[in-house]
Amino acid sequence: MDQGDQNWWRHGVFYQIYPRSFQDTNADGVGDLAGIIERLPYLRELGIDAIWLSPIFPSPMADFGYDISDYTDIDPLFGTMEDFDALIAAVHDSGLKLILDLVPNHTSDQHPWFIESRSSRDNRKRGWYIWRDGKPEGGPPNNWLSEFGGSGWEHDETTGQYYYHAFLTQQPDLNWRNPQVREAIYDVMRFWLRKGVDGFRVDVIWHLIKDAKFRDNPPNPHYVEGRPPHEAILTQYSTDQPEVHEVIAEMRRVIDGFDSCVLIGEIYLPLHRLVAYYGNDLAGAQMPFNFALLSTLWSAHSIEKIVADYERTLPAGAWPNWVLGNHDRPRVASRVGPEQARVAAMLLLTLRGTPTLYYGDEIGMRQAMISPDQVRDPFEKNVPGIGVGRDGCRTPMQWSARPHAGFSMAKPWLPLAHDFARENVINLDAVRDSILNFYKALIAIRKKLPQLVTGAYQPVAAQGDILLYRREGEGGAVVIALNLGAEPASIASSSIGFGREILLSTMLDRQGEQVQGTLDLRGNEGVILGTPAHAG
Repeated sequence: MDQGDQNWWRHGVFYQIYPRSFQDTNADGVGDLAGIIERLPYLRELGIDAIWLSPIFPSPMADFGYDISDYTDIDPLFGTMEDFDALIAAVHDSGLKLILDLVPNHTSDQHPWFIESRSSRDNRKRGWYIWRDGKPEGGPPNNWLSEFGGSGWEHDETTGQYYYHAFLTQQPDLNWRNPQVREAIYDVMRFWLRKGVDGFRVDVIWHLIKDAKFRDNPPNPHYVEGRPPHEAILTQYSTDQPEVHEVIAEMRRVIDGFDSCVLIGEIYLPLHRLVAYYGNDLAGAQMPFNFALLSTLWSAHSIEKIVADYERTLPAGAWPNWVLGNHDRPRVASRVGPEQARVAAMLLLTLRGTPTLYYGDEIGMRQAMISPDQVRDPFEKNVPGIGVGRDGCRTPMQWSARPHAGFSMAKPWLPLAHDFARENVINLDAVRDSILNFYKALIAIRKKLPQLVTGAYQPVAAQGDILLYRREGEGGAVVIALNLGAEPASIASSSIGFGREILLSTMLDRQGEQVQGTLDLRGNEGVILGTPAHAG
């Protein structure tokens, strides 16, 4: 990949690493930066182009790094600043890019800014956080809830006011209406950009600005018991305020001051609100993350509708992106079933737009069972018993059948999945038709066929649980046929075009097969079809 290409993020394949769980080199049971360096040859062989790291900054770890106490250093758990410098040099020497997680909505309550802010009402940093008096009759200023359970307001005995926290009480929200806060975070961005990072994924970017009047949020008429309690109210006034787009445009201007960098936003919103985060004249986030595939019903009809709606809603010139897994959602192999995991991968890597993989998905890692005494996730601890725990998708990478899966010489911070002795990189690499080798072949064919990167997306009507579409552009057209059902299915040649041959099957056993009158798909099979000129 051309390191100077301004649009590298459009044709790259992103790979999210949860550093605690990738590779431990100092036998403390937690992954570290040196471990990522050690595994760069694996990532190069896989074929990815950019690495996104979940937070590695100093933190009390109340929310495992999403509670930052120093934005411009490295937590000793992961190593030193020298280790980071070595990492970024090694990543770039490998022809890859490095993206950091920026968490600007909130800090740790141990951050010096908050310690100052809560020290007195007239402290110069008081206005850096969101402080309010309680209601005259007593109680919090309004009905805003924490996503991790309970009120979003915490009473501070020292100053007699409440501070707002959208997540844990240990994660007070910054006041993004304060210009000093904005400049402080922009300085943080410049610090890391000068070190050579290639951009940021911005955590909960739609949360940054809150309603200036602090009005009560309305009730959610569709809330059902058994869902997380914060969903009982709609976040009409506590998220996605119009002024947030001014902030994102400012962030983008910081990014644009450096060569070939990208701004990615984490946004869980309906499509019509999500696309606003591209900004006026596309001057916002280059890639507001599109999480639609994380929660959709896994059927051809549902996915076809999501893709069509997204393509139709995108602003002119906006670049799409797709995500199938991350550190907050159950593993894709468990969501759609292990039989469909390869079909899901083919979907992700053949839709129009930039794909982001989550570490371990390429070896089919499943959601691990976490017993109550092993829970580490504060969300599960605060809101137990309804399945919100995120530990199961954060378990250590399964490298080998050695003790602790080759992840560490010590007991890992989270338990390993029970299948690690069988489902691991070493074993799967040795099996010609394994899911790991399928991912490698799929990424390789994406790089080989420009129409899979820049070609137009054209849906094709199909019967049953078949998802059928063309990608047409430089190099001609290829057709993707995905059987999202367990039963075999056939597609007439008239739907896919005559003179086709199979370039890749999810089963890795049909390359070069000519398609005559019909294309026959096995249950849970997907194929990429091209003309003979594409073969080889």
